[in-house]
Amino acid sequence: MDAREVLAEAFDRLPELVRSAVDGLTPEELHWVPAPGANSVGWLVWHLSRIQDDHLADIMGVEQVWVRDGWASRFGLTDATGDTGYGHSAAQVDQVRPDSGEALIGYFDAVAARTSEFVRGLSAKDLDRVVDERLDPPVTLGVRLISVLNDDDQHVGQAAYVRGLVKAR
Repeated sequence: MDAREVLAEAFDRLPELVRSAVDGLTPEELHWVPAPGANSVGWLVWHLSRIQDDHLADIMGVEQVWVRDGWASRFGLTDATGDTGYGHSAAQVDQVRPDSGEALIGYFDAVAARTSEFVRGLSAKDLDRVVDERLDPPVTLGVRLISVLNDDDQHVGQAAYVRGLVKAR
């Protein structure tokens, strides 16, 4: 198995994890937080989807799925491409209100499908291409993809935990 296949396998595991964190939750449950200042399942899944969408669209030089497919209205938000949730205050977290679990899953699935297609088309040499020279050392495509995976895995795990708290109330 080469690096591209490992990345594809890792990204392809995320949709089922997202579904298991979200499926069957009401809009109220998606918005519930375990304590003031904490993140909701809805915000966590929205954020991990936004990060993947933002970073992959930038790498690919294409429009974000968020804007292209008009997802913002399903979340009570604007289509601002720069709003990925990074650095959100508790008040901003509170503003993310998906109208349903299907909205979260649908948006993530659209992002994941594009990511999967992109990753499957890469070569080993592509992974060494520098995609961000602002850091030292410069960030390669392979490192950026691992960063997105790391962020998504952490947040989907948090969403699953918060789901357990929601259901235990």
